[in-house]
Amino acid sequence: MKSKQVLDAFSETLMQDERILSSQERELLMSLLQNAKEASSNPETQAAVTAAIARSVGETVSQRAFTLLGSSIVEQIVARGMASDIEEADPATIASGPGGPQPPSSPGPHSVPAPQPQKVPSGPQPPSISLRNQNVATGREVQQGSRSAAILDAPQIARARCVVLDEFLAPQEVEELIRYTLEHEAEFKNSEVISPSGETGVTDHSHRRSRVLTELGEHEQVILDRIRGVLPAVLEELGVEEFPVSRTEVQVTASNDGDFFHAHCDDAQELIASRRMTFVYFFHREPCQFEGGELRLHDRRKSGDQQVNAGSYETIVPRQNQIVFFPCSTLHEITPVRCRSRAFGESRFTVNGWLHQ
Repeated sequence: MKSKQVLDAFSETLMQDERILSSQERELLMSLLQNAKEASSNPETQAAVTAAIARSVGETVSQRAFTLLGSSIVEQIVARGMASDIEEADPATIASGPGGPQPPSSPGPHSVPAPQPQKVPSGPQPPSISLRNQNVATGREVQQGSRSAAILDAPQIARARCVVLDEFLAPQEVEELIRYTLEHEAEFKNSEVISPSGETGVTDHSHRRSRVLTELGEHEQVILDRIRGVLPAVLEELGVEEFPVSRTEVQVTASNDGDFFHAHCDDAQELIASRRMTFVYFFHREPCQFEGGELRLHDRRKSGDQQVNAGSYETIVPRQNQIVFFPCSTLHEITPVRCRSRAFGESRFTVNGWLHQ
């Protein structure tokens, strides 16, 4: 693909996703393109300047898209580039290929359209909630820079899925939750894990490091009521059948400098096998003083009779007042947190929990 084609193919998706281009970067890019257009009335000059801009940002943008959104975005670009190459080719050459002329191919099973906002049923939640299904990397390998870009399909990959809701709590509720969390700092305990043998209450800092608070006071009921209000729409979006919630687990997790949680599933042991849905609600003091702590949802592929890590994943960057839902069987991890001050009040906070059937 030509560099300008890469920029054009990316533009529709990039201009709507701040994880790839920040608002400042988008404004700068649009300003450069506009100035290039106005600087000269010569189409060749405009094309040359635009191509130069594309070469400057194309590699960075491609890497961000592949890392943050998964290879499905890259596949769409490659597909568009290949389609463009075919249109430019001599029809006689195409017809002379093996099998003669071929009808247009339909999108592959992993061709995913950009997520569109959907309305959530009315209820106790604030009015500005949006429902977004996050689609994950497809597990294909894409070789760029060649007209015959190769895509290795991996049909046995089970892609992780999640639903993200923005502005989940009202501003006053967020402030009260932050205040409650800071006031109960002394009650936070070291996070524990369940050992492979099923033993509970195990502290394993090689696998997980953070602190948790299991008593949320009145905030637990507020959050659970809000979750019940959106749960039917969330399950429908994930393609999960509705189920009776027999019980819930809720806790506040504080992650500070160096804290993490290696890849795991939330229903992997018999003791917690009844867990069906995981939720992670992000909150922190403003301005945010930590980095990292990203939620990674891993794809899995079949290896014999087992499901193993496919090597591709979706990254959810912690954002204030945002909640993520995903099935408990999803392999996921929390990347290390960086907090220079190491002050408890500047930690990455989450209300995370599980809905049992």
